[in-house]
Amino acid sequence: MTKEIVQSATERMTKATEVCRAELSKIHAGRATTALLDSVRVDNYGTPSPLSHVSAIAAPDPHLLIVTPWEKTMLKPIEKAIMAANLGFNPVSDGTVVRIPIAPPTEERRKELVKLTKKFGEEAKIAIRNVRRDAIEHLKKSEKTEHFSEDERKHTETEIQKLTDANIKHVDELLAQKEKEIMEV
Repeated sequence: MTKEIVQSATERMTKATEVCRAELSKIHAGRATTALLDSVRVDNYGTPSPLSHVSAIAAPDPHLLIVTPWEKTMLKPIEKAIMAANLGFNPVSDGTVVRIPIAPPTEERRKELVKLTKKFGEEAKIAIRNVRRDAIEHLKKSEKTEHFSEDERKHTETEIQKLTDANIKHVDELLAQKEKEIMEV
């Protein structure tokens, strides 16, 4: 029973960390990456499709994204979708590809982005701590119903705490990496 509780806590903590990683990847630090367009949905013959399903996306340099549609007829819908996604980009079409210039953020904007990354990090840490709390509560209830020893419960609590510490450390590393990326000029 204790193994199942630890396994469940591990999965939930890992998921919280991955959600944080996904949120941080959406924050652009003035450097062009194809992940910036992951949330864009294009009307593909009446069906909203991810941009990557209707085009090739490339970042030839740190300040430019190039979207090459598989079909020429998709050029206008791609442009509209990028504008509608409200990412702050101004796509420019030349008839064959859509170019998206990425301007480096101002110092003030970089500080706002750092605050935003810290907010995402704090949300992930809270989620991880909530998983720890839930797992320990479940463990205490199971101790009474499953009749395992107090030593086993304490050992499992220690294991859950180590898991919590490792995941919070991982989130801190992600934040430090993103903050460094944002503050680079």
